[in-house]
Amino acid sequence: MAVKPIPAGFHTVTPYLVVHDAAAAIDFYKRAFGMKEVSRMQTPQGKIGHAELKIGDSTIMLADEMPQMSTRSPQSLGGSTGGIFLYVENVDAAFQQATSAGAEIIMPLADMFWGDRYGQVKDPFGQVWSLATHKEDVAPEEAARRGREAMAKAAQQHSRAQG
Repeated sequence: MAVKPIPAGFHTVTPYLVVHDAAAAIDFYKRAFGMKEVSRMQTPQGKIGHAELKIGDSTIMLADEMPQMSTRSPQSLGGSTGGIFLYVENVDAAFQQATSAGAEIIMPLADMFWGDRYGQVKDPFGQVWSLATHKEDVAPEEAARRGREAMAKAAQQHSRAQG
């Protein structure tokens, strides 16, 4: 039997997070997002060198930061260099679960012009998570029109706030 180039249970792209205190991050991700721990490998120093978590049909890998190997967490960098986008069945319930577990709201949930109900949170380890439920299929032309309206409205609100 031939070995598959993409192992069973994985997709073409798999996020790999670097965090400060991976053990605590794993516990948080279980509470906040309902992830299941698949594997954990510790270094001789007690750090997590590699772990895999499952959410829905996707895997997320993570490890403790190891500056000697040029991997640093958002906390060490002073901000996140990317984010994770999660599509879920019920974004309101998922958002509530994440914030109840300690995630900080960056962008409250709202119905967006592209057809998703969407919001963002930051976890205690500095990672940014976008959560969404797709509510409406929007044609590209309509999404572009709605996007222009949303940007114009945001610009007006910004002007008023600047006074």
